[in-house]
Amino acid sequence: MAPPYDGRVADARRRPRITWPTVATLAVAGVAAWLLTRASPLAVALAVVAGWVILKLGFAVLGGLATPPPEPPPPGELRKVRLLYRCSLCGTEVRMTTANAEDPEPPRHCMEDMDLVSVSD
Repeated sequence: MAPPYDGRVADARRRPRITWPTVATLAVAGVAAWLLTRASPLAVALAVVAGWVILKLGFAVLGGLATPPPEPPPPGELRKVRLLYRCSLCGTEVRMTTANAEDPEPPRHCMEDMDLVSVSD
């Protein structure tokens, strides 16, 4: 029996990290900017911190874009769905949250198939 599907990709790529040499390079660039521009040390320190934050956010965004989508679970296992069905005869509503297929057959109520009302993503 296969282990349960947890939504993770087996061969996920390692995301690049901002290392201490990168931070040291930012600090050296800050000192050089301070010496060349004669700006206040506080402004240079804020610029270095802002550069570090921008690098961190950029790596996070690029890492998120580079991660492939997870493989679908094997057939027969439950998948997450958000479907709302309504009985056309009595008005009973049913929300389906898991199913064995992405497009499951509608449930039956009052001896008739229920009507699909909405699909939530």
